[in-house]
Amino acid sequence: MGRPVKPRINLVTLGVTSMERSRAFYERLGFTASSASNAEVTFFDANGIVLGLFSHEALAKDAKVPATPPPQFRGASLAWNAESEIAVDVIMDHARTVGALIMKPAEKVSWGGYSGYFADPDGHLWEVAHNPLFPLDPSGRLELP
Repeated sequence: MGRPVKPRINLVTLGVTSMERSRAFYERLGFTASSASNAEVTFFDANGIVLGLFSHEALAKDAKVPATPPPQFRGASLAWNAESEIAVDVIMDHARTVGALIMKPAEKVSWGGYSGYFADPDGHLWEVAHNPLFPLDPSGRLELP
């Protein structure tokens, strides 16, 4: 039998209603668009994972699923882990100043960390968290136990 499959995530694509608005938001947030981007798709290096923006309609068409309006809660979030509680507050404040909607202000949470949520212009949720049980390596990547 062949080698077992090694699961991984290389790219996360968000369906957006306005490429111009969403690209500008993510650039204000601090991401830099790759030269591989064009008018129809934008790619950002997200420290080992690529974050992509693609038209909501085009993404549905590509996946061959109906392009229904997205629900307010999609049942998923992206996570930005920070080095400290103070860093979480700084990131949340920055997100708010560049146009994010704060969904839950940062607070201490039951699992021992500190986190809050913001939404991008299309309602995609981002959790900003400090998790003392999951340290970050020098490049900012999560180190799982």
